Amino acid sequence: MATESIVLPGGAAIQRNKKRGGKPGRHLLAHTLIILVGLLMIYPLLWLIVSAFRPQDQIFSEPGLVPREMTLQNFVDGWNAVGPPFAVFLANSTLVAGLAVIGNLFSCTLAAYAFARLEFRFKPLLFAVMLGTIMLPLHVVLVPQYIMFQSIDWTNTFLPLVVPKFLAVDAFFIFLMVQFIRGLPRELDDAATVDGCGPIAVFWRVILPLMRPALAVTAVFTFIWTWNDFLTPLLYITDRSLFTTPVALNAFQDSTGATAWGPMFAMSLVSLIPLFVIFLIAQKHLIRGIATTGLK
Repeated sequence: MATESIVLPGGAAIQRNKKRGGKPGRHLLAHTLIILVGLLMIYPLLWLIVSAFRPQDQIFSEPGLVPREMTLQNFVDGWNAVGPPFAVFLANSTLVAGLAVIGNLFSCTLAAYAFARLEFRFKPLLFAVMLGTIMLPLHVVLVPQYIMFQSIDWTNTFLPLVVPKFLAVDAFFIFLMVQFIRGLPRELDDAATVDGCGPIAVFWRVILPLMRPALAVTAVFTFIWTWNDFLTPLLYITDRSLFTTPVALNAFQDSTGATAWGPMFAMSLVSLIPLFVIFLIAQKHLIRGIATTGLK
């Protein structure tokens, strides 16, 4: 810690402590640890990529990330190993995830606007009940939901996976948007009301355009979570042609317990491509949305 003297008008002087630059060795150590932790976290993904190109008999016998031999046969075998071409499962997942994104953006924004801006009876109680559903484990409601959907003949269809998204069932995204809307100045609503806008016009013309960061976070996380969801499609879908990618990857294990590891790793790599593409496209909006929502 160094001391710096500052002379004021009139001859008076004050002392100010001035921090010296950090030690280069400390910064080097910190960066080295961050790189090592990053490599440790990304190692499973690198191993998956390498194993997808390794021959079947070398996946577990050859250590390390440098393959002795590379082949594309795993992709050829895995594409039609389950029955229908793997493109069918990718299309199913894309359809379900896309509709889930649309449903959450539509229903959660309306519910969040109602909780954040409108006044109605039992609003605090309903908001507390909505927050309480976040703490309710999914497995608690699986059996009642399955009985309900089976009674209306929705099993073995995409309806149980998609329709609830249009009914604002994801309380996490509602809460996220409520906090974001509460951070917007109410003067904007008042100005729009003076200009003759009703609640719907205020939402459509004022609130919704300012919610783009929160909408981006909701869309990206909904797509990722729906794409990776394994339990719900496994529960409701039995027709192999309607499988989503996680359920199709599980089908690489046959009834005897044997697993086609090479084709499964190859198709796992293929199923990760849409997630990487979505993340790369929405990375800027995602980071901005998380940061802005946190500040709000």
